Amino acid sequence: SGVPTGYAFNRTRKEYLATELFIANTHWSRLRGLMASAPGSLRPGQGLWIVPCRGVHTMAMRFPIDVIYLDKANYVVHLSEDLRPWRFAPIRIAAASVLELPSRTIHRTQTVIGDHIDITLEQPTHSEAA
Repeated sequence: SGVPTGYAFNRTRKEYLATELFIANTHWSRLRGLMASAPGSLRPGQGLWIVPCRGVHTMAMRFPIDVIYLDKANYVVHLSEDLRPWRFAPIRIAAASVLELPSRTIHRTQTVIGDHIDITLEQPTHSEAA
């Protein structure tokens, strides 16, 4: 939902995880996440950064996702690959946020625990902010 606000780059592997990153940082946007999104609505190169977050679910989702848990410094602390609809991913106390990505993104980028992820949020230009 909304307009992409940035990107996620695996600095360790030198691979983009998402070049169109959406952010869920309000109560309602975190609660909704990707629920009720149509299959194919999360295309390769897209992702949702949920912050703050320590765990996710795929209730009311219609497609599998990859989930990357990040600590406060954006180091990977846990991975859930190909999380199917109607499942609960584990809660990780060390996590400060999660990235929800298209299934197979973790495999494609060879992301592992300990990798450092750059999250870059685009700032609106003066004309966009007005």
